[in-house]
Amino acid sequence: MKIKNVHLLILLASLWGPSFLFIKIAVIEIPPIMLAALRIGIAAVILNALLILKKERLPRDMGFWRKTFIAGLFAQAIPFVLINWGEQFVDSSLASILNGLMPLFTIIFAHFIIVEERLTRHKFLGVAMGFVGLIVLVMPNLMNGVAGSTLGIFSITIAAVSYGIGLSYIRKHFSNTPSFKAPAAQLLSVTIYLVPMAFIINPAFSLAEVSLPALSSLFILSFFGTAIAFIVYFKLIERSSAGYASLVTYLMPIYGVILGVVFLGEEVSVWMILGASLILLGIRTTRKGSHVKRPHFGVRMDAALYSKFR
Repeated sequence: MKIKNVHLLILLASLWGPSFLFIKIAVIEIPPIMLAALRIGIAAVILNALLILKKERLPRDMGFWRKTFIAGLFAQAIPFVLINWGEQFVDSSLASILNGLMPLFTIIFAHFIIVEERLTRHKFLGVAMGFVGLIVLVMPNLMNGVAGSTLGIFSITIAAVSYGIGLSYIRKHFSNTPSFKAPAAQLLSVTIYLVPMAFIINPAFSLAEVSLPALSSLFILSFFGTAIAFIVYFKLIERSSAGYASLVTYLMPIYGVILGVVFLGEEVSVWMILGASLILLGIRTTRKGSHVKRPHFGVRMDAALYSKFR
């Protein structure tokens, strides 16, 4: 294990892990769909500007853009909005744990979408552990009848489902696309329809009325948690593998929980610790018996690519 790869892995977790804290701050003043639209739009401008500086162009094939639209819808637009909405009702620390379900849902949908990605015994056992962990997380709310929190948990869980669909679709249809172009195209395609939709739904919204903490959170989410995280992620997989890069899944909840407790005064319950442990153990179990391959783009997208944004 090269020490530079370890540094890149820690840096990636440092970019993605705090996203849930900044979402929690920003969504107080910025509506969920507007926060997603602005975050994606700013990141799209940054990544596409980098493509221009590299003197590269996006494909003009309509089939590519049709697939990009579908991928962006499930891997970015839907989950970003749902996570933002859900964090209005649950702590950022819990949201970071629930986001960890994404690799498990990806395994489930990949089984049906990709012939080479059938469920194995270890994968099935790992997925089962993950869902038991989800039940453990939801149990206190169900017993206490906290409707708002339960809806928040449900929203973020559906976001993980959407990620699973989107990433499985990406692995099937973008295996031969240069790594940097596909995410740049997806961010751009989502921006085209999500930004107008956000202003139609929230016509009275004005950034001039948003406080500095919320604006700062939006900038951090866009620049560091989305655009820069892409660059670090692809650098890491170029130096190592998709399997190694996916280890970031274990680090993100640690950041999410610690930051939520320190800066927002959130509480960590026994239920959360037990549920998170089962989810992480489930992810670990799904990796048993798997062989690490040198990645092309389709494989790279499996490594929890978009959990970093939330």
